[in-house]
Amino acid sequence: MNFYGDNADLRWYVERGVDWDPLVRLTEYEMKAPDAPGSVEEAVAGYRDILGLVGGFVGDEVAPRWKELLHAHPRLVDGAVVEAPVVREIVEQLGGLGLFGLNVPRELGGLNTPMLVFQLTQELIARADTSVCAHVGFHGGIAMAALLYSVLEGTTTFTADPPRIVATRFRELIDEIVAGRAWGSMDITEPGAGSDMAALTTRGEQLPDGTWVVTGQKIFITSGHGRWHFVVARTEDPPAGKPPGLGGLSLFLVPAWEWAADGEKVWRAAFTGVEEKLGHTASATVTINFDRSPALLVGARGRGFQQMLVLMNNARIGVGFESLGVAEAAWRAAKAYAATRPSMGKTIDRHEMIAEIIENMQTDIQGVRALGVSACWHEEVAQKVELVSQFLPLSPERKAELLAQQARSRRRSRALTPLLKWLASERCVEIARQAIQVHGGSGYIVETGVERLLRDAMVFPIYEGTSQIQALMVMKDTLLGVVKQPRMFARDLLVARWTSLTGPPLEARVAGLRLQALRAVRFLLMRLTGSKLRDLPLTSPGAWKAAFANWDPKRDFALAMLHAERLISLLADAAVAEALLDQVQRDPARAEVLVRWLERAEPRARWKLDEIVSTGTRLLTALDPALDTALDTALDTAPAVVAEPVHVAAVAAK
Repeated sequence: MNFYGDNADLRWYVERGVDWDPLVRLTEYEMKAPDAPGSVEEAVAGYRDILGLVGGFVGDEVAPRWKELLHAHPRLVDGAVVEAPVVREIVEQLGGLGLFGLNVPRELGGLNTPMLVFQLTQELIARADTSVCAHVGFHGGIAMAALLYSVLEGTTTFTADPPRIVATRFRELIDEIVAGRAWGSMDITEPGAGSDMAALTTRGEQLPDGTWVVTGQKIFITSGHGRWHFVVARTEDPPAGKPPGLGGLSLFLVPAWEWAADGEKVWRAAFTGVEEKLGHTASATVTINFDRSPALLVGARGRGFQQMLVLMNNARIGVGFESLGVAEAAWRAAKAYAATRPSMGKTIDRHEMIAEIIENMQTDIQGVRALGVSACWHEEVAQKVELVSQFLPLSPERKAELLAQQARSRRRSRALTPLLKWLASERCVEIARQAIQVHGGSGYIVETGVERLLRDAMVFPIYEGTSQIQALMVMKDTLLGVVKQPRMFARDLLVARWTSLTGPPLEARVAGLRLQALRAVRFLLMRLTGSKLRDLPLTSPGAWKAAFANWDPKRDFALAMLHAERLISLLADAAVAEALLDQVQRDPARAEVLVRWLERAEPRARWKLDEIVSTGTRLLTALDPALDTALDTALDTAPAVVAEPVHVAAVAAK
């Protein structure tokens, strides 16, 4: 079975749904790279072949071995993490297909495909087995991160004619990964610090000779048994009386071992534990101790948090596609079982409630995939413009065009990535649970292979930033965005309302979803600001910013923090609908997918908005009785600056 060939929705993106032209041109250095394909169409044909090859391999060779992989637990033996033979065999075979260097430039030994192709392969592999998918991702993904870090810090050199990378700082890492001799990981979490990176205690110390060492313990590190480790460590102490902050963190590349002249392995870090987990049982999740381990500072000291976001953004997009793979497997298992299971004179897929469950699973998957492709496209464009604009001789017009696109894509990636991570992981858990429900008692039995999908899915809302962290990020960005540009928010609100009343049917419904999200934002701002912004004009953004200067986030944002997941649900529903509407405008056949999404999202949006408006005061008062008066005052004195005027036509027409 070919997991690419049997997936019509995924194939649609490759054939019609992705704007490949910018990605291909940026990836191929404006089509001037040595051995570049003759055209964008030729490049896409190659991507299609790769996806077909990977889809066939995982469908025929990996998925049927799920029982072996279920019991293929990694072990700690004499300080080394030993993988099960079945894992090593499969990973080596995938490496033989070129996946370890899939996105690496040709001059560094890779296949030079866009990152979007890599993410689509991750979905295919995750559908077969999540443990294999996770491990494969820490090969090429780490190699490309190392290259990007070198570019950003100015340690990659490039020739313009022909355009090619001549040297890069982390070439040893890249060469070993592409050849399949090594892999890497990103090491953030510690026993006392997970989502709160400011609490990290691992230390980076500069020695008198200018070199660095790292000391500390990292836990829950996926595929952390490899040689190469990007480690976040504290290098700067906070000012006296101040708590540690993110500005005191730096990023290091730390090899867990080095090779002596005689070929012996010299350990520079110690693997001290391998976790037994609910799911992902064939994947190694490792504890690592660094004890004055030699390290390379990456970029500037004190910039570790910002640099880690480069890896984290791609990792969160990766979780989106990994979640898609598991959800796809769960939906297909449920659909196949329901079509053959008789009950009350017909197969259960003909019973109304089961039919609705199966259709809803499919709709969620298609919605998440639309969001995932868009987020990945924008993140990749933003990163690759950095490379092309630095190294290629471009006309002023072309450079300006690329930098403008980069700015747009950075904004879209920042907006879409947490929405994708939240929506994909949460929906995957629900889809996997529904698959068990459709199977009934059989789904609860290990032998059917369905229950493992739920166990594998349960980590998605946790790692690479919990669902709650994604929601808080979105809430903060959204509300502060209004504070920075209140007139833009007012205009967006008016346009959404006008379009929902007067636009063509599908556009009106999509605008209605956006309007519900904007109304939620407006309500939260009204409750949060109270008298602070009562008399501030829209024409004075500076006054808005000043009004927020003395806020206490723990108290003043309490209501918004409580409702952050409801807000991200509203924004995610609207973002998916907008992505699907864009597809409909290019391919009318996609209207059916959008209609299914709207049928579910519209009542959900009304419910979420009602929850935001109607609930929260009781719980917040219980947590902090002093908030009771503050919340009542805020409601009584809420400003009208973001309310919808009756006359919207003039604004909408501008």
